[in-house]
Amino acid sequence: IQVDLDPQALQAKGLTPADVANAINLQNLTLPAGTAKIGDREYNVLLNSSPDLVAGLNDLPIKVVNGSTIYIRDVAQVRDGNAPQTNIVRQNGTRGALLPILKSGTASTLDIIKRVRAALPRIQSTLPPELDLKPQFDQSIFVRAALNGVLNEALLATLLTSAMILLFLGTWRNTLVVALSIPLSIFCSVITLNIFGQTINAMTLGGLALAVGILVDDATVTIENIDRNLGLKKPLIQAILDGAEQIAMPAFVSTLCICIVFVPIFLLEGTAKYLFGPLAMAVIFAMLASYLLSRTVVPTFVHYLLHGQPVFHDAEDGHVDPGAPKGDIFWRIHVRFNRHFARLRGAYTRALDWCLNRKQTIAFASVAVVLLTAVLLPFLGRDFFPIVDAGQFRLHVRAPAGTRIEETERVFTRVENTIREIIPAGELTAILDNIGLPAGSTALAFSDSVTIGSADGEILVSLNPDKHGSTWEYVRRIRARLTHDYPDYVFFTQPSDIVGQILNFGLPAPIDVQIAGRDRATNYALAQQLATRIAAIRGAVDVHVHQVVNAPSLKVNVDRARAEQLGLTQRDVAGNLLISLSGSGQSAPNYWLSPQNGVQYLVATQTPQFLIDSIDALQATPVGVSGRANTPQILGNVASVERTVSAAVVGHYNIQPVFDVYANVDQRDLGGVATEVRKLIREFEPQLPRGSFITLRGQVQSMDASFIGLGIGVLFAILLVYLLMVVNFQSWLDPFIIIMALPGALCGIVWILFLTRTTLSVPSLMGAIMSVGVATANSILLVTFANDLRKEGKDARAAALEAGHTRLRPVLMTALAMIIGMLPMSLGLGEGGEQNAPLGRAVIGGLLVATLATLFLVPVVYAALRRKAAHRPDETISEEMAECHLEPKP
Repeated sequence: IQVDLDPQALQAKGLTPADVANAINLQNLTLPAGTAKIGDREYNVLLNSSPDLVAGLNDLPIKVVNGSTIYIRDVAQVRDGNAPQTNIVRQNGTRGALLPILKSGTASTLDIIKRVRAALPRIQSTLPPELDLKPQFDQSIFVRAALNGVLNEALLATLLTSAMILLFLGTWRNTLVVALSIPLSIFCSVITLNIFGQTINAMTLGGLALAVGILVDDATVTIENIDRNLGLKKPLIQAILDGAEQIAMPAFVSTLCICIVFVPIFLLEGTAKYLFGPLAMAVIFAMLASYLLSRTVVPTFVHYLLHGQPVFHDAEDGHVDPGAPKGDIFWRIHVRFNRHFARLRGAYTRALDWCLNRKQTIAFASVAVVLLTAVLLPFLGRDFFPIVDAGQFRLHVRAPAGTRIEETERVFTRVENTIREIIPAGELTAILDNIGLPAGSTALAFSDSVTIGSADGEILVSLNPDKHGSTWEYVRRIRARLTHDYPDYVFFTQPSDIVGQILNFGLPAPIDVQIAGRDRATNYALAQQLATRIAAIRGAVDVHVHQVVNAPSLKVNVDRARAEQLGLTQRDVAGNLLISLSGSGQSAPNYWLSPQNGVQYLVATQTPQFLIDSIDALQATPVGVSGRANTPQILGNVASVERTVSAAVVGHYNIQPVFDVYANVDQRDLGGVATEVRKLIREFEPQLPRGSFITLRGQVQSMDASFIGLGIGVLFAILLVYLLMVVNFQSWLDPFIIIMALPGALCGIVWILFLTRTTLSVPSLMGAIMSVGVATANSILLVTFANDLRKEGKDARAAALEAGHTRLRPVLMTALAMIIGMLPMSLGLGEGGEQNAPLGRAVIGGLLVATLATLFLVPVVYAALRRKAAHRPDETISEEMAECHLEPKP
């Protein structure tokens, strides 16, 4: 309920804005009077404390002067209106209202949006027909697309992996056992995740998709070993028992090795821990479930499916079992493949024999590859997390400080037109403008805009989810066009997807250079200079100083002595100005209760904004002491008004005043831009005034901390894996031989990231962790088999050669299963696929080179360090050293 003051009428009647506000507070009440017991009845006593109609507020008395009563209607007009508009929302060019819906941390985005959409038809039925409810910027679209993408990747990986297993084993029954073990392991992992309070989301599904390739490992190795024992003409039961027993301990150690390498994820701090912790948990639980199933369910399935079936087995040289079925298409494909694989095995055996005869050459070549890879490492670039094309973007527009909201809206109209010129109509779903200061404390508190004011606003653009071009290419073109057409305005984009907003901690950019100190003027000047220098860095865009210090202002200088002579205080002047300019709702809120609908409405006393259109009009504002008999004065009699500037956006960090220089990154890695920014910071540090500090914060800080945490964690994980193998092998030397494959895995990761132009990021480091685990597992199988051969009396060279020859098939099956399983993820197809693509690529590259190291370098190192023929479990460390010619000389 708006009470529009008439300054001239107030002055003529000798009243002030405070007189009107106080009169309404005294006359418009919502108070109970109580009850009265009269006779045998008890009556509610109702008092006419508040008018029944809004118009009745006009008849409230304010003051009696010379026997004449002055009413509200004499100096103001009461109407059913609205507060002065400070916020404008436009949807596709048409004005509207915006209702943001946020969820609590424990709620599901999909569940909340599903229930909101279900409630919309009921809400729509209660609204006037001209109002239309439209859900905008539905985050569930991106979440659902990301989940579907991960599910499709997992399904495709399962199919490809199963096809590969079928090719190696040649029977659909064994392949079916492998295929069944995958969903069973995933199901067990999901149950365990639920017990630990995790939900099915993009990260847990990503972990399960990552685990698909490894889940094949346990079942595949078990079945392959059973198949090998069947080839030795053992009975089915005996082959199953022997095959499962022979690899039980190596498989257990391999599983633990893969699980241990994920321990560093839980040592991370900040956002990365909560993003990737669920992913690591999903992998670990799936791996443990897979091992238990491979010891129990898989042998049972093999017995059930192969019981009563004839067993056919091809010789390692490719000769076909004469009793094999000729009409089975799978078997025929397998036979043809097996012939080629026999040739490959022969070529590999000859190549390994050549390497074993040239151990020093292989050692020098391996060192050369590692050194060459180290040279490539600085060229990779570093990012905290890949940028995701969510089909949405947020553009913040800042007009010159002090621009009134009506003028800002006109600028937004022109910016909208520019966006429509660049983005084709068929690819544009919605443009939503949110301009100015949201009304109400709740809306203000939950606003996700960077800065709020009449000169600021955001444009949210949603592209067609079914078909649209590159979002970031459109953003580049829009940025170039707007900065050219509106040089006095500030434009910067913000992440619109959930992951991007989380990684930025709500900040508008990943790079935040803070200059903190008490010398505001000097620090602001330095911040402006620094912003200009950062903008010249290649890849740095949307560079701006966050704080606004030049908002046009009118300073009212009250002459306190003059005011005291007139019986006024500073509080009297300030109180009347506050009511006149901002409304009594700020200082003396009053409410009118409608008898028709039972809703309370704020009654705000204020001078209409269109009447304060000049400094003279401002100086004509009546000021005085409410209720006092002396004649009120106008503002101009006790104060002067001058033009000045003031801060519109103020920042503090640890109490100190701070100026933030924000910068986005485009078409370059975050680490590269941050490195150049750090150089500028070192250059500006000597210019800082005493007591001021300059610091680089934002996503860069989190990225550096995560990289350091992961790096230390990986080293710690390798140490744990090494100690675990020491316990298992009862040897210090065998684990050392096994980890010789790890440098190969790291080299492969660097090379594939370099060739695919993928930056080093937390997801790619996750892939590196996975590669380390799988590479270790494959090497364990090979070294274990070589040790068994040495126990039979063979020398180290012969054991290494035969171990490589015999374990070639399971090693290749495991590596190929993982590589093929990661192919769909590495392509980064589908909505949100960019976030897991580096992970898949790192796994593929790491395993490609690590497999070569396992098949060639590990046997060579084994033959070089293990020289005796026999291997005893009780062999001491000094005996191992003597065997390797490492014993101390007397």
